[in-house]
Amino acid sequence: MSQPRWAVVVPVKRLAAAKSRLRGALPGVPHEELALALAADTLRAVLACPVVAEALVVTDDAQVAATARAVGARVLPDEPDAGLNAAFRHGAAGAAAGWVVGITADLPALRPAELAAALLAAQTDRAGVRRFVPDAPGTGTVLLAAPPGVGLDPRFGVGSAAAHAASGALPLIGDWPSLRRDVDTAADLAAAARLGLGARTAALIDEGRPARAAG
Repeated sequence: MSQPRWAVVVPVKRLAAAKSRLRGALPGVPHEELALALAADTLRAVLACPVVAEALVVTDDAQVAATARAVGARVLPDEPDAGLNAAFRHGAAGAAAGWVVGITADLPALRPAELAAALLAAQTDRAGVRRFVPDAPGTGTVLLAAPPGVGLDPRFGVGSAAAHAASGALPLIGDWPSLRRDVDTAADLAAAARLGLGARTAALIDEGRPARAAG
């Protein structure tokens, strides 16, 4: 029996402002190039996931938009300074599929099979309720899913796992290390590298510029 297919919303900031805590993680590599690689590898994994119908990238960065279109994503214009949660809401409103999920654009180790497993769990466990996947430390959120007829109602930001829980969303916990490994710091990038990076981010590290662990 075929499973419902998902629309995936992926907001991406302007590259100059994206991932500020990661700045300098790869000496000699322009920060914008690294931020773009993280987003590109995230998108490629999303679009390789068998239960994904479409990926919608919300951005006002021309380079991000071009990269997104090149890998097969649909691009929606972001409103300058509206913020991350507004971008998630905008993307969800433009989705064609009934099942909608928002994910962060900094999952360069993401495995399509892990994303599929998380989305299947969201469909079958307590259906009709928003679900979220905490990041590896457990305080942030990497994925927020909503079934048809239920608003996404994103609460991304500092302490977003607690904020999503307080809003009525229920956590999804599974053996999904590549899904939960978002990258905010050089230490996070090193941890993602140990899981196995997507091609674009891996190429930057293969140039001989290893990520430096924080501290």
